[in-house]
Amino acid sequence: MAETKNKKHFFDEIRTVHRLIWAFFVLCALLVGLDLVFHRHLSFEEGVLPAEGWFGFYAIYGFVACVLLVLAATQMRKVLMRGEDYYE
Repeated sequence: MAETKNKKHFFDEIRTVHRLIWAFFVLCALLVGLDLVFHRHLSFEEGVLPAEGWFGFYAIYGFVACVLLVLAATQMRKVLMRGEDYYE
């Protein structure tokens, strides 16, 4: 049991975390670059939503959606949170 407490986890190394963050940045840059080169959305009809044709629209849309979800969750937390001794 004591052996598992002293064992370091993969994400305990700061160098590993920095490499992972840089890998995510490179992946994001690669995907934005691919959107610049191959900017086709064949599953949508032409002219339904003109903003879909903008460069990086889906990246911006996804980022804004995630931010709004986090903001909504922080407000929901105020309503749903119970005290520490709620189940006692």
